[in-house]
Amino acid sequence: MLQKFYIMTFSILDVINAQKELNKFRLNNSTNHERFIFPFLCGSYFTYRKIDVIRIFAIAKTISENPTYLDVGCGYGDFLEKIREYIPNAEGIEKSAEIFYSIGKAKPEYIKIADAYNGIDKKYDIIFVGWMEPGVDYRDQISESAKCIITTFDKGGQCGINGGCEFDGHGFDKIASWVTPSWIDVNTELMNKYYTNNIKAEKIQELRRLRGAHNLWYVYCRPELKNMLKIALEELKSKNIKEKYKHEEILDECGFALNESLPLNPDLYLWKIKIED
Repeated sequence: MLQKFYIMTFSILDVINAQKELNKFRLNNSTNHERFIFPFLCGSYFTYRKIDVIRIFAIAKTISENPTYLDVGCGYGDFLEKIREYIPNAEGIEKSAEIFYSIGKAKPEYIKIADAYNGIDKKYDIIFVGWMEPGVDYRDQISESAKCIITTFDKGGQCGINGGCEFDGHGFDKIASWVTPSWIDVNTELMNKYYTNNIKAEKIQELRRLRGAHNLWYVYCRPELKNMLKIALEELKSKNIKEKYKHEEILDECGFALNESLPLNPDLYLWKIKIED
């Protein structure tokens, strides 16, 4: 059985054991799948496409010609690397140094070992929060240091405490949102199709119709930036963006295409952006 993390409360021994499982997996399997099967080590706990990165960059360039960006709880920096292709000075903070040296992985210089709960020592145009551990709430610290906050969290409530992924009431207005599939659903599709013996195609299709998990992406900003950022996102909506990452082929194959609706949530269309009134 492949080892997978469904929550981020794990020990360093878990990380070491997962790396061993990943090494075994790589001997006989497609590396294109590993980011969804070993998300902590090879990807992220949220599913993204290039369109997500382009949206963030459009927001950043609207705020500043030379924007600053911080990824809070960036892990090994998979998503941060993609952002740095557009914002070269983008930074990340990760509170555990052990996740790097326990498996002999070099820590990039642009990732600082720090805990956002203790405060953020600089001001940023954008702070991205892709994960907030259960029982943790550092919205005040983030709010003090950002002009714009972009957050993604799963519908099941991965939000720290007191709805800790939402920044209403912290001096920010929500201006946009969109939905992406849960990595768990992508993982399950891959496991059923490629790594589970004796499961028929009809059963895979039946299971596919039952999935309804998804992530919510919210964009918040200071009130004075609201109108200009809405205009930038509206302009982006009208463009036909065809750029893709290689791993997006897996999302398309698994039934998570752009603007596809979720079987259990037919009113939600993946990656369709909603601009708030």
